[in-house]
Amino acid sequence: MLTLLSVVLLGFFLGMRHATDPDHVVAISTIVSRERSVAAAAVIGVMWGIGHTMTILVVGGAIILFGIVIPPRIGLAMELSVALMLILLGMLNLTGVMQLPDHPPGHDAHVHVHSHGDFVHTHRHGHAPAAHSHAEDATPLGWLDRTFRRLGAYQMIRPLVVGVVHGLAGSAAVALLVLAAIPTPAWGIVYLLVFGTGTIAGMMLITAASSLPLAYTKTRFSRVNHYLAVASGVLSVAFGLFLVYRIGFVDGLFTSAPRWIPD
Repeated sequence: MLTLLSVVLLGFFLGMRHATDPDHVVAISTIVSRERSVAAAAVIGVMWGIGHTMTILVVGGAIILFGIVIPPRIGLAMELSVALMLILLGMLNLTGVMQLPDHPPGHDAHVHVHSHGDFVHTHRHGHAPAAHSHAEDATPLGWLDRTFRRLGAYQMIRPLVVGVVHGLAGSAAVALLVLAAIPTPAWGIVYLLVFGTGTIAGMMLITAASSLPLAYTKTRFSRVNHYLAVASGVLSVAFGLFLVYRIGFVDGLFTSAPRWIPD
């Protein structure tokens, strides 16, 4: 009993380490690049962890309880969903921070970081009455925020959905680890819960830490803040494309002989 309890408790620390996987950090950094406070970023990390844990419990629990075997092509497809999500997050982020609309001459225009509610982007701006040259929803990401913010839960749903997708890619590996170390299904489910709790705690700390430079530079060094937001978007797209290549061609999802080893 003590041995099993020790293994389950170890799951908490393994869950915290799991939160530091590169694809997790890249995705969450891209999301929090638009947040204006460390507390808001930490909440986003918690929601990501909850979504991740939900998928781990559903998929991992099914593997443990019913002995479900995931075919290689389906396993790789679940991992590919993470790559595509990273590309989408990066592109949405870049469309918000890189759009620089033209500004009419003679309006004391300059470039600065500008916010509408919680949506932060960069554009040419002047202090004359008609100098603000675009509507608040002039970018795709801004339109999404403007359209869905009335739902209230929209800001929380985004990281929750991202966490769910990430859970698809990691659930099989976690479940197989549990089967190898904990033969009792009930203890296996407990392990998944503790593992998920550790992941939530780890991601909360990561998002809070990653938002510090952005929160600091937002009011003091607006151009640096802009460059950091651009860098997070570029990194997300680049890493997503790298994963698409690795999953599709190295691991063989796009070939006739896929090779998938959950890790």
